Amino acid sequence: QVQLVESGGGLVQPGGSLRLSCAASGRTASAYAMGWFRQAPGKEREFVAALYWNFGTTEYTDSVKARFTISKDNDKKTVLLQMNNLKPEDTAVYYCAFYYYVRDVRIPQGVAAWGQGTQVTVSS
Repeated sequence: QVQLVESGGGLVQPGGSLRLSCAASGRTASAYAMGWFRQAPGKEREFVAALYWNFGTTEYTDSVKARFTISKDNDKKTVLLQMNNLKPEDTAVYYCAFYYYVRDVRIPQGVAAWGQGTQVTVSS
């Protein structure tokens, strides 16, 4: 089993920044990727970003490209999501995701473990 602990959500004004962190523990030796999804009220959970652990390559959903950056700390098995120029439409609960090998990181059904979720609210 894999356990994920998230931190870093909160309330920020439009144009502001937040950084989310997710630390993985347990059976992480075969990690294929880690990433983030988000879910706004009344909407489905959607893919935000992912990082392929061994190669360091990344994927983003179009709406966050050039604003969000996903990175990792190898020693701590931690993935970070730096969110800049936040917009009200970014408001959601953000969930960390852990993957063993999967063909498509954008599909929630491929996620092996989820974090508990952290609220991000962008409002003036």
